[in-house]
Amino acid sequence: MDNKIVLILLAIFLPPVAVALKSGAGKSLVINIILCFLFYIPAVIHALLVVL
Repeated sequence: MDNKIVLILLAIFLPPVAVALKSGAGKSLVINIILCFLFYIPAVIHALLVVL
């Protein structure tokens, strides 16, 4: 439970870190990094989808 709360907070403030902790270095992390460079809000949404 506490781990999920930490991941949600990381997904809001540092989306690539949350995705890396949840799914490791893979396709989701690359997608999230690209989204983070282009637009911040879609990166947050993607990170929340991966975490939840």
